[in-house]
Amino acid sequence: MARQAISPARSISGSIVVPGDKSISHRLAILAALAEGTSEIRNYSPAADCRSTLDCLRRLGIAIESDAKGRKRTGQVDDAGNTPRVEIQGAGLRGWRKPGRTLDAGNSGTTMRLLTGALAGQSFSSKITGDASLRSRPMGRVMDPLALMGASISAREGGLAPLEITGSPLNAIEYTVPVASAQVKSAVLLAGLFAAGTTAVIEPVRTRDHTEIALAEFGAAVRRGGNRIEVAGDPRLEGHHTIVPGDLSSTVFFMAAASILPGSKLMLLGVGLNPTRSAILDFLVQMGASIRVTELAVQSGELGGDAEVTSGRSVALRGGRIAGADVARLIDELPMLAAMGPYTEQGVEIRDAGELRVKESDRIAVLAENLRRMSASVEEYPDGMRVAGRKDTRGAGLRGADVDPRGDHRLAMALAVAALGARGETRIRGAECVAVSYPTFFQDLNSVAQR
Repeated sequence: MARQAISPARSISGSIVVPGDKSISHRLAILAALAEGTSEIRNYSPAADCRSTLDCLRRLGIAIESDAKGRKRTGQVDDAGNTPRVEIQGAGLRGWRKPGRTLDAGNSGTTMRLLTGALAGQSFSSKITGDASLRSRPMGRVMDPLALMGASISAREGGLAPLEITGSPLNAIEYTVPVASAQVKSAVLLAGLFAAGTTAVIEPVRTRDHTEIALAEFGAAVRRGGNRIEVAGDPRLEGHHTIVPGDLSSTVFFMAAASILPGSKLMLLGVGLNPTRSAILDFLVQMGASIRVTELAVQSGELGGDAEVTSGRSVALRGGRIAGADVARLIDELPMLAAMGPYTEQGVEIRDAGELRVKESDRIAVLAENLRRMSASVEEYPDGMRVAGRKDTRGAGLRGADVDPRGDHRLAMALAVAALGARGETRIRGAECVAVSYPTFFQDLNSVAQR
């Protein structure tokens, strides 16, 4: 198990092109496989999770050509002006073939949940599993609405994978999601493609809308109003050429690093700025970070642009509290915000986020344990945590330590950024887990860390 050493940095400076957005890449690949004709997806995410989606689609009879793994600096253009590219020959809505063996989603909950929605309406039976971490994550929130549509899905006790899906004709439903989840919404909308009539999903709060955007781009009839989304069944999806914007959830780690280290100036190029994802920018600015967005443009329905992050000679981040509806908007960024807590004046408090306990790890417990190893003051709650700031700790800073993110990619990256401002070296056990979402994270971080 690899250990990654992180030494303190004076500042962050330079520019980075982050890899393609993981959430968008999953959705584009699945819809391209359901479409008729060829789709080309440029800047497809190199994340292991997104490769899992491609692997599953291949087992379902989809022809895919990919060069997404072949770049030294993934996400950047090569000398010919190209970005990592995936070409998918769609088989049409009902053209997938029964897989000869169990589908393997690896560590990717998005792969499992979204494919379950698309597989529920097929004419064959299939089985999908994942690694030990994914097999411990409950799938009942997806299974329940799909069952209302007439899907037949069985799982282990507690709604745990592997899932056995018996494809069958589906019925359109109107479903109110009890707990905000873009993955649950997306699974129901994908299943709605196979249902007669119009399927509607009502969210308690608005979640990321990449599925709705991609459905419209491929030709599905989608209607959106407030927190209600409708999709008409039995559309004719057509192949689509598109480019994936940079992953904002990966970008945030560099934004945080430049915000906590004085004298930093960092440019992040080609970042996805979808309004349902960009709440993290608002929150960082409220904390006192300096972020300027330029070169805004819409491509294939998704907003993108460049982001410049700067910090003065002294850092004066205020801290803040995340609770209620903000949790769903910031769910992927919560570990990073918590890890910034010791660098703020008032600390960072997270509540109403019990979902963090059933992610790739128990993110609340594991992050609290590791931040304490680095001398942070952390109070843990059933639904969140509070990481003390400078006022609470009388200015005491973090110290380098041996930390273990327990195979969780977002925790590994959050701890790496926290380590940049610590006294002494930090060693991250199992650091290779970052490949789940950002294989070149440590190379990119070292390229802009000034020591």
